[in-house]
Amino acid sequence: MALTAESFASELETANQAGDPAADALVSDLIDNREVSGVNELFRTIGTLKPHQDLSHLPERLRAFLDEASAPPPDWSEADVRAAEGFFAHHHGEASMLQGTVGLIGTYLSPTGAFTLRSTGRLGGVEGPGRRLSQSSRLFIDMGDEDAMRNGTLAANVTKVRLVHASVRQLHKKSGAWDYVTWGEPVSQKYVTGAACVFSTQILQAMARLGLDVSREDAHGFVCAWHYVNHYLGTPEKWLLPKDADEVERMWNAERDKEWSKSDDGLFMTEQAVAFYKDFLKPGFSDAFLAMVRVALTDKYADMAGLPGGVLAEAGKPLAAAHGVASGLGGGLLGGGVEQAVGVNPYKEVLGVASKAFSEVQRYAVTHDQDDQPQMHQELHDNR
Repeated sequence: MALTAESFASELETANQAGDPAADALVSDLIDNREVSGVNELFRTIGTLKPHQDLSHLPERLRAFLDEASAPPPDWSEADVRAAEGFFAHHHGEASMLQGTVGLIGTYLSPTGAFTLRSTGRLGGVEGPGRRLSQSSRLFIDMGDEDAMRNGTLAANVTKVRLVHASVRQLHKKSGAWDYVTWGEPVSQKYVTGAACVFSTQILQAMARLGLDVSREDAHGFVCAWHYVNHYLGTPEKWLLPKDADEVERMWNAERDKEWSKSDDGLFMTEQAVAFYKDFLKPGFSDAFLAMVRVALTDKYADMAGLPGGVLAEAGKPLAAAHGVASGLGGGLLGGGVEQAVGVNPYKEVLGVASKAFSEVQRYAVTHDQDDQPQMHQELHDNR
C-alpha cells in the first residue's frame, strides 16, 4: 500500500535508515572488483529495459538484477500511462525545464541531500551542476517520450539512477566517514521519495504559480509517472509515492518545512547552479530566467536556497497570479477555484525560451564531454 498524508510523517524515520539491499549488494561487489567503469560503459548501450529481454551479454549478477528491476509496479495500468502521456503531450517542455531548475534547487533545500551531493565530488564540484543537469535531463526528457513507459525506456533510465544511488551509499559506507547518526542512510528511501515529491507536486505548484493551466487528468498523469519512477528506483511498495495528485500535495505540504531548511551545502549547490544557468543562457536572458524560477519556487524557499532576487521577479508576481494561478493550497492545486485570465502572463515568453534552452542541455553535454548518462563512481572524491 502506497503512502498517504497521514502515514508519511510516521514512516519517514524508518525510511531514512533504509537503503536498497539488492542494488547495494550488486554495487558493493562491482566496486570491490573494480568493475564500475565497465558497467558505466554498458549504461551507454542499454537504452531500454523490458522484463525477460535478452541480456545474455551481461555478467550474470548484473543480468539477474536488471531482469528483476525491469518488472513494472504491481498497480501498472494502461489508463495511468495514457494520463501521463497526456500530461507530457501538453507540458513536456515546461515541466522538463522546471524539473531541471526548481526541482534540482528543491533537492538542495534538503540539508542531507545537499550534503550528500557536495561530499560526492563528481556531483558537487565546480562542474557538478552541468554534469548533474545533463544527466538528470536524460530522465526528465526521455520520460515524456512516446511509449517510454511501455517500451522499457523509463525502466532503463531510472534503473541506472538507482545504481548510481547505490554507488553513493556504498562509497560513503566504505569511506568510514559518513555520520549515520546525524544523516541516516546516504540517499535513503526517505530522500528518494522526498525527491519524487519535489519533481512531481512541487513542479505542479510551480506551474500554477507561473500561470500554466494543468488539468486534473494531466496532473494525475504526471504524478502517476513519478509513482512509476519511484518504483523503478527500488523503493518498497509501502513507501511509494501515491498516484493521487491531491494526496501527494497534502503529503508534501505537511512535511516540506520539516525537510527543507537553509544550509551551507545547499547555498553552495545553488550558487554553482545559478552560475551554470547564467553561463548557459544567452546574455540578457538570465535575469528574466532567474526571476521566473524565483516566482515558481516562492520567495520563502528562494531565499532559503540563496537564489538571487530582483525587480523582475517582484513585477511579475501579480501579473502571473492574475493570469491564472489556482487559489490557495487549502483547496489543493486542483480543488480550488481558478481566477480567469487577466492581461498577459509575463512569463509566457520566458517559459518558451527557457524550455527550448533546456532542451539544448543534451547537445551541450555531448559537445562539452559532459556525459548525459548516469554514471556510478569507483572512488569517492570529497570536494568539501
